[in-house]
Amino acid sequence: MTTRPTPSGDPADATTGELLSRLAQQTSDLVRSEMQLAKVEMTAKAKHAGIGAGLFGAAGVLALYGGGALVATAIAALALVLDLWLAALIVTVVLFAVAGAVALVGRKQVTEATPAAPQTTIDNVKADVAAVQEARSHER
Repeated sequence: MTTRPTPSGDPADATTGELLSRLAQQTSDLVRSEMQLAKVEMTAKAKHAGIGAGLFGAAGVLALYGGGALVATAIAALALVLDLWLAALIVTVVLFAVAGAVALVGRKQVTEATPAAPQTTIDNVKADVAAVQEARSHER
């Protein structure tokens, strides 16, 4: 049995086995290259997402300071017609009332979200299983 020399690179001269071997190697190389590209791309996207999240956090802190300044402004404006302590007390009571109302709405939303299981989907799957079991029992 004679061994064939390695082809010069021309696919027309290669055997089917050699072509399949090249295909496997090139496919493997392509998959590795695509995975590396995906890794690089996802790393870049994660970096941008991290920077964006940090900027959103900074915006939230600045908005919180702005809210505090707005509260101080409301107290100062009321202090023009009332004693300072009374103006601060009124603004404080209003803020607590709004916080209480928001907490009640939030509690209602959380209550509506429980249980966390997708109950409609579970009920549909149970109905599907029952229908399949019923169909199987009619086949017998």
